[in-house]
Amino acid sequence: MLIVGGTGEMGQWFSTFFRERGFDVSIWGKSGKTEIAERLCVRFAHDLHAEVAESDVVIISVPIDITEQVIAEVAPLMKGGSLLMDLTSLKTGPTRAMQKYAPADVEILGTHPMFGPTIPNLHGQRFILTPIADRCHKWFPVIREMLDESGAHIVIVGPEEHDRFVSVVQGLTHFAYITIGTTLDRLDFNVKESRRFMSPVYDIMLDFVGRILGQNPYLYAMIQMENPEVTRVHEAFLEECHNTSEMIKKHDLEGFITKMKDAAIHFGDTSPALRRSDKLINYKIAEYEHLMASVGEECGLLHVYSGKIHVGKLWKVTPTEVMLAEGTKMVSLKIENIQLLSPQELKEWKMKNLTHHRRDISVTVPENADPGIILEIISVNENIVGSEIIDMYLIQGKKSVTYRISILADQEPDKVQADVERVLIGIGCQLRV
Repeated sequence: MLIVGGTGEMGQWFSTFFRERGFDVSIWGKSGKTEIAERLCVRFAHDLHAEVAESDVVIISVPIDITEQVIAEVAPLMKGGSLLMDLTSLKTGPTRAMQKYAPADVEILGTHPMFGPTIPNLHGQRFILTPIADRCHKWFPVIREMLDESGAHIVIVGPEEHDRFVSVVQGLTHFAYITIGTTLDRLDFNVKESRRFMSPVYDIMLDFVGRILGQNPYLYAMIQMENPEVTRVHEAFLEECHNTSEMIKKHDLEGFITKMKDAAIHFGDTSPALRRSDKLINYKIAEYEHLMASVGEECGLLHVYSGKIHVGKLWKVTPTEVMLAEGTKMVSLKIENIQLLSPQELKEWKMKNLTHHRRDISVTVPENADPGIILEIISVNENIVGSEIIDMYLIQGKKSVTYRISILADQEPDKVQADVERVLIGIGCQLRV
């Protein structure tokens, strides 16, 4: 498999995805960053045209505005029976280009992953496929099954219908959020200060605005400018903004209420939308309350962007930040950047990152007792992170066994050892000094 544009963020994501599923992946990028290929454990295609001619699958993962140009360059070089795919957010133009430039015995498949490269896996993610009739018999079921087994929610639709829907799904929503952001800039509005007065809905809305504004502006410009359906959507949106604003200026209460009711009727599922949004709001509230309840206790906080885990006593929680006593220093973390570890996740972190206590316990075991089963019994103790038999021999006709246990670093080793010894004595073992 060759991914053209594989040095980009989405190209890198899919390089790993397909490598983990058994493909021999090579990537090519205009930047020539071979170190990315090394980091991903894939090959870099130094000779693009030769790699295209040898590949069973070629995936185009380049900016929207050059996708058709790249297809025109690589598609004619592909071998019979191979598959040409693209990952762009528009489908009409790219699929037409693939039909035009790919040899008749090369299969083609338009795709649009409806997610960004920050997601860890495909579980629950929508993945749109736009197969072209009579051009994807062999490869379509292969790709579909692979995505399905990875947990993706697959949507199959024609290219033109896809572009009509994404003109609203992406074109309208991105346009609205970006415009809210530019309006806040125009008003010189203090966004950070406004969070002091925020409602849950405003809080969530600001997060979505910030999420969009923090992305690659070039990509979002292409989504707006390369889909011809977007202009019609923008015109309708701007006209509705103007009409609604005029109603407000005129204090047209009846007109405003009628317009909002009509929109609700057309929307159709406002009650489920309310429940879904309540779920999101309640999750944010529950997360905050959980943090508040943990003040004074040891906890683990994952910084979701850096991946670093901070462990210590939770000192203070405010609506915007938490204070954590981590060893001898106090750490301040923004609340939107952290995730509270579960007790099991915290224990797993301790098991991997702390230096644990080690104790050896020697016993003689009952006749016909299985030392391996005894090892399993003492390993049940939740404060033991590892156990093994390090010595076993006969002494005066009795079987002597030495068990080595590793005790979780933040536990009292004498107490845990005493607990284990009580268990051993209780099942008939005798301690050896």
